[in-house]
Amino acid sequence: MSKKHPVVAVTGSSGAGTTTVKVAFEHIFRREDITAGVVEGDSMHSLGRVEFKEASKKAEEAGNQHFSHFGPEANHFDKIEEMFKTYGKTGTCKKRYYIHSDAEAADQNGRLGTKLKAGEFTPWEDIPKGTDLLFYEGLHGLVQNGTVDAAKHVDLGVGVVPIVNLEWIQKIHRDAKERGYSAEATVHTILRRMPDYVNYITPQFSRTCVNFQRVPTVDTSNPFIARDIPTPDESFVVIRFRDPKGVDFPYYLNMIHDSFMSRPNTIVVPGGKMGFAMEVILSPLIHNLIENKKKS
Repeated sequence: MSKKHPVVAVTGSSGAGTTTVKVAFEHIFRREDITAGVVEGDSMHSLGRVEFKEASKKAEEAGNQHFSHFGPEANHFDKIEEMFKTYGKTGTCKKRYYIHSDAEAADQNGRLGTKLKAGEFTPWEDIPKGTDLLFYEGLHGLVQNGTVDAAKHVDLGVGVVPIVNLEWIQKIHRDAKERGYSAEATVHTILRRMPDYVNYITPQFSRTCVNFQRVPTVDTSNPFIARDIPTPDESFVVIRFRDPKGVDFPYYLNMIHDSFMSRPNTIVVPGGKMGFAMEVILSPLIHNLIENKKKS
């Protein structure tokens, strides 16, 4: 952890909705005039799209049915820790981009003068000096594995954790709409990832400072046949603070209409107010990081 060069990590599995938190942070950064060095979690995979498919096929042929993007074989866990550690010490570090689409490839090739394709990584480059904090959003922001401990270098960890059936519904629908995958193909991916999900994704949510968990109020008992994704208004968001000491719950209850406390460290808000609640809750946390940075 570093007061002078703070690290913020938002973590959640594929389809969990970390983008909502990212937008909330963008609003906070713009309002507070904060310059953030942004790192996308996909850029810390160790295999490109073609390499991953080849490695996955070889793993299945060898009897390993659980090779996935969630595990250590397909990620640079050590580089995530090193990135956070280096930024905390120096205020800069190495980053790169994972190219998701042809449009992103065109943008990056125009910027770098390269001939990269979708599914490949850009070269490593330095985050410019002078940023106020490092912002990571992806799968493994608080990962631990053997001697690797990225979490100990994170100043503010945020988890995005819809209940698992909702997470699966969101992933099935997103993969069908954005990637053209069949429901059967996505279910196969979910099953293949399960051991790594249990071992490397869920433990992170015990290390976060605050978790946002969306809980639908409609039937999601069979996520694999759900025709649509429950809307925000058809859900609540359970917000859990690891350390409730100093948290101004009366202020949050007053600011967020129809919210209530379910435990001494937990506030529940209507799903439609999730983005607003994130900004209300996360703004003072970011403000404190920047104030401590100035004092240091």
